[in-house]
Amino acid sequence: MLHTVLLSGGVLGAALSGWLPLAYAQRERLRPPGALDEKDFLASCIKCGQCVQVCPVEAIRLADLVDGFGVGAPYIAAREQACDFSCDAVQCILACPTGALTYHKPAFLKTRPGAALAARPVLEAKQNDPEPTLNLTERMGVARLTRPESCLAMQGKGFKGVARGAAFEGQLRDMAVDRWKPVPVAGRPYDVPECDLCVRECPVLQAISIETVTLADGRQRRQPVVHEPCVGCGVCEMICPVEQAAIEVVPREVWRA
Repeated sequence: MLHTVLLSGGVLGAALSGWLPLAYAQRERLRPPGALDEKDFLASCIKCGQCVQVCPVEAIRLADLVDGFGVGAPYIAAREQACDFSCDAVQCILACPTGALTYHKPAFLKTRPGAALAARPVLEAKQNDPEPTLNLTERMGVARLTRPESCLAMQGKGFKGVARGAAFEGQLRDMAVDRWKPVPVAGRPYDVPECDLCVRECPVLQAISIETVTLADGRQRRQPVVHEPCVGCGVCEMICPVEQAAIEVVPREVWRA
């Protein structure tokens, strides 16, 4: 009987080992800038980790076993550390040896409707430079106000203090401190009468704004509004001072006006 139980457990375990990658593969990950569509990306990426090594804010991680078929593939957990484009040239794309991350897709790979950017994004930090844009043609995702009831701006509140607490290890470029070297978020206190941290820290020009909107019941509120230049970098999600974040990036989301 014991032999039968152990044998049955082994067979069940083997069966699950083949099923779990299929189940976990459904989990959406935010891929680094320039990533091909998911199936093409996973087919092209050799999990070499070159993109991880060159990222100045260490935003890129390699997936572990819970990602099923995506194990070893690079992704970004924006709430912990967003891509702030402090490398300017998007070094992860330059470092990728296979084209899994690329500035321009080959002609035989089509662009999903809504994934393409209307124009190359202009970086706030470079808007006065001779060449202020990023050479990106497709977005990583799109930011969405997923928890409007938690948004401080919608509540008519300001914010004072450190956005994510003194123990938070995330980094962002701060032009007032250093143009090139990202600095800890924990060392940047805020004191704003109306919370606009998602707008204030967005690295892409005109990607998000705080605007007055009219609710269904006729009341007016101030809220973050995401615009077409949004590339889905995740800075707004990382810097949002409420738990859980009121605004989040939806991976591989397309633009819908």
